[in-house]
Amino acid sequence: MKKVLVTGGCGFIGYALTLELIKKGYEVDVIDNLSIGKEAKIPKGCNFLGGDIRAMENIKDEPYTYIFHLAALSRIQPSFKNPHITFMVNVDGTKQVVQYALRNNSKLIYLGSSSKHHNPMLSPYALTKHMGEEWIIMEKRVYGLKAEIVRLYNVYGPGELVDSHMAAVIGLWRAAIKKGEPIKIHGDGEQRRDFTHIDDIVDGLIKIAESYRTHEDAWELGTGKNYSLNEVADMFGDVKRVYVDDVKGNYRETLRVNNDAIERLGWQPIDKLKSYINEIKLRNNGL
Repeated sequence: MKKVLVTGGCGFIGYALTLELIKKGYEVDVIDNLSIGKEAKIPKGCNFLGGDIRAMENIKDEPYTYIFHLAALSRIQPSFKNPHITFMVNVDGTKQVVQYALRNNSKLIYLGSSSKHHNPMLSPYALTKHMGEEWIIMEKRVYGLKAEIVRLYNVYGPGELVDSHMAAVIGLWRAAIKKGEPIKIHGDGEQRRDFTHIDDIVDGLIKIAESYRTHEDAWELGTGKNYSLNEVADMFGDVKRVYVDDVKGNYRETLRVNNDAIERLGWQPIDKLKSYINEIKLRNNGL
C-alpha cells in the first residue's frame, strides 16, 4: 500500500482529495491546523497528524510516495488584511514542506494558482503563491527535487466553503441567498472566471501524481470555458443582487492557459456549473 501525505487535508479540496485517495487504496496522512474554523472536516479513514506546515520539524520523517501540498491561505481579499501571515504560510510553510519532501525523496505536488498569469504584485496572495512556484523550480533544478506544479482555476462543488471568510464567490452567494440577502457583485460583473468542478480537480491531481510525465512549467486544471459573474448570477435565477465598488487584486479574466493535462494525461474536465447551481436551487426549495 502506497503512503501519501496531504497538507491542508481538512480544507475543501484537501478533504475531497483525501477521501478519493483512500478510496483508491492509499494510506493517507493529513496535516492541517484546522484554521478555517467550523467548516474544517477531518476525512474519515485518514491518519490525522494535526500539525502546521510552518513547523514541519514536528512531523516525523516518512518516505511518502507523494506529498500533496494544499495547505495555504488561498484567497486574495483576506491576504490584504494579513499579508505577513500569508507570507509565513504560503512561502515559509511551502519552503519547509519542500525540504521535507526532498529529505524523504517524495514526489511533491504543489497547488499553485492561476493568478500566476496576472501581475503577482497585485496582492499578497498572488505574490506568495508565485514565490512558492519559483522556490520549487529552483529546488528542482539545483537540488533534484521531484515536484510538479499545478495551477488551479476557480474551484467549486460539494463541500465548498460557504459561511466562511475564506469562501469563494459561489459559496459567498450561497450564504447570502440562504440568509435572504442580496448577492454582492464587485465592479460591473463582467469579469470572467473559469469555474472547475471539485471532482475534476481531484481527478487531475491524482493523474499528475501517478504519471511518470513531468511538466517543464505547470499543469493547468481549468475547464477552458469561462463565465462572467453576471452570467453566473443569472444561473441562480430570480435573486436580488447589489453592485458595489470593485476591490483590489480583482483581475478581469481567468481561463485555462494550456491543454497539457488533457493531451498528455487524458484528463477530461466537464463544465458542470449550471447543473450544480440547479441542484443547489432544488435543495433550497426543499424538493
